[in-house]
Amino acid sequence: MSELVSNRIRTMAGKLGLPHLADGLSQYAKRADEAKMGYLDFLDLVLSEELGVRDDRRFRQGLRLSKLPHHKTLDDYDFSFQPELDPRKVKDLATLSFVEAKANAALLGPPGVGKTHIAVALAVAACRAGYSIYFTSLDDMVRHLRTAEATGRLTSKLRTYLRPSVLVVDEVGYQPLERAEANLVFQVISKRYEKGSIILTSNKAFSEWGQVFGDEVLATAILDRLLHHCEVVSINGNSYRLKNRLQAITQDTDVA
Repeated sequence: MSELVSNRIRTMAGKLGLPHLADGLSQYAKRADEAKMGYLDFLDLVLSEELGVRDDRRFRQGLRLSKLPHHKTLDDYDFSFQPELDPRKVKDLATLSFVEAKANAALLGPPGVGKTHIAVALAVAACRAGYSIYFTSLDDMVRHLRTAEATGRLTSKLRTYLRPSVLVVDEVGYQPLERAEANLVFQVISKRYEKGSIILTSNKAFSEWGQVFGDEVLATAILDRLLHHCEVVSINGNSYRLKNRLQAITQDTDVA
């Protein structure tokens, strides 16, 4: 390939917004020569590489904007510590068919069993697949919505929780809500109904949500929309955090 043609391709690649092609042209040409690629194979190589770079950039940007507390995956989850949890059920969720269907997923269980870990892992998988994601605790969401409501910005702030394809709502039930706060949650759930997916974690059984939301009727309305299309996973095992703490105590005792 002549220097003139190389420079022209780099210039056009830059104008077309294909920086990876511009930077890697010489390497692509070398690989094509070594593999004796045809024209279509070479074009396939270039476009695949460029698309891969774009997808990776979009993925990293999506994670940065998601507010996720960490980026753990299901590969990091110790299913052996939760023998009552069927890994197949969680891995079925990781296919993201529920996200494609704009359905929901609920992860229930006591503190420390890995509900948030699984919720984050599903969100990371969704981001990798091209879906927009956003993470919030229920307490933070309510606090931000109340502040926005008090300053006349509620409609604008609601879009934060309505816009993403997947909204992760963590720690439902850890703090009881006032009725006005529960009504804000209802607005989010209602407006997302059949329009976007919610992944939530809760330490409370659904039968206890009347206490959480301070109103049985409102809790029923929330559950009606949330559970209409929802995969529910219950994790009734031991706490990972207590496991690590007990191991540390045992080691200290052995040393003593």
